[in-house]
Amino acid sequence: MDLITGEIFHIDKPLEWTSFDVVKRIRGIVLRRLGRKKFKVGHAGTLDPLATGVMIVCTGKATKRIEELQAGVKEYVATIRLGATTPSFDLETEIDATYPTEHITRDLVLSTLEQFKGEIRQVPPAFSACKIEGVRAYEMARQGEEPQLKAKLLVIDEIELLQYAPEEITLRIVCSKGTYIRALARDIGAALGSGGHLSALRRTRVGNVSVENCLTVDQAVEKIRNAELVFPDNE
Repeated sequence: MDLITGEIFHIDKPLEWTSFDVVKRIRGIVLRRLGRKKFKVGHAGTLDPLATGVMIVCTGKATKRIEELQAGVKEYVATIRLGATTPSFDLETEIDATYPTEHITRDLVLSTLEQFKGEIRQVPPAFSACKIEGVRAYEMARQGEEPQLKAKLLVIDEIELLQYAPEEITLRIVCSKGTYIRALARDIGAALGSGGHLSALRRTRVGNVSVENCLTVDQAVEKIRNAELVFPDNE
């Protein structure tokens, strides 16, 4: 294993871990194996703490490939709770409004989802890492401000209804880089004439990396701990 020239690890991020938590754990074992106090370890594509699934972690010179790796098409399985909204569009914040769901049928859901296929414009969530004049939107939102975020052009390649109930739907979504599934939950809920927020999210694929082929954090740590290390000639 050549950690310096660069290794790429495919991790199944656990629930309630931040992406930084995963990188910190991997960096810790890498530093111990290399006997260093500092070393570059990074990730391609952030996942929210309440999301699980594919996360790509790079070491050493492989971190130069992060932009390339996170540009891959992503696939998610998302559960959307209908009839209620939250400020963060997920379970991070409390419900702030409720709406009727009696009118929602399977056919209405299917026809509504058609509106979200192809190119769409999406306003990112206020609780996001988007910057406004150098300030993160979530920092403004947590102080009670309303960040003015501009809509971005995105592509939804596929959106499939996996499970249906009037108050909850589960979708499989294949989309471009930069898509906020939380914002998609907001917009689908609104298009159904009811509120909506994300209640569960799993990233099942990034590019050609499938979650079935990912390591747990502990498995990745053990793999690094037990590996025979290779060092470049100039090291």
